[in-house]
Amino acid sequence: MTLIGIVPSWVEARKITINQDYVEAVLRAGGTPVLFPVTADREQISVLLDQVDGLLLTGGVDVDPAKYGEQKKPCCGDCSACRDSMEFPLCREALNRRMPVFAICRGMQVLSCVLGGKLYQDLSEQFGTALRHPRYEVPGDPVHKVDVYPGTLLSSIVDVSSLDVNSRHHQGVSEPGNGLIVSAVAPDGLTEGIELPGYPFVLGVQWHPESLSDRYPEHQALFNAFVKACAEHAGR
Repeated sequence: MTLIGIVPSWVEARKITINQDYVEAVLRAGGTPVLFPVTADREQISVLLDQVDGLLLTGGVDVDPAKYGEQKKPCCGDCSACRDSMEFPLCREALNRRMPVFAICRGMQVLSCVLGGKLYQDLSEQFGTALRHPRYEVPGDPVHKVDVYPGTLLSSIVDVSSLDVNSRHHQGVSEPGNGLIVSAVAPDGLTEGIELPGYPFVLGVQWHPESLSDRYPEHQALFNAFVKACAEHAGR
């Protein structure tokens, strides 16, 4: 049994939730999803990681710009101090343990910021409008392509040079964190994939493959590879 720790969303005071798409994608890959509580307690975070074989960082609200050394601008959306206070130390410890990490949307942004990266607080204001990125009206359907760079972990998994992806983000990575390489970009040049060479599996994607994985094998392949890496990490 390969246990995958999944970070939930904090939607209201003292309530957590998770999109079922994450759960089903992990199950299809042969993993067992474990929903984490939201806690900033470092000892509890360490105990949680002791119980699982890999970490799945999920989508959600914006990262507080203070986490990457900026003041919050009016264009920035809602933030969650609860999630930030948990996910930053959680991600750091997972990396210190060389545990497989799959980071999706907000999760990719957290991964980058943990390693010293920076974000666009709003793409339309700070990056440009050549491509409309947030397409919330079609959350589970492809809306644009991303180019996948050869020789990357991402390329080895999907085995294609471009992917059709969905888009549920108004922010993006402006400066990748230390050691990260870009593995995919949108047609307008926005970073859509990052990874950490030298680690068994540390991959971030800006789109939501969990909402495509039931219909598109190349997106399910991301979860398959992640769960496989988690099993290998655990020696299963």
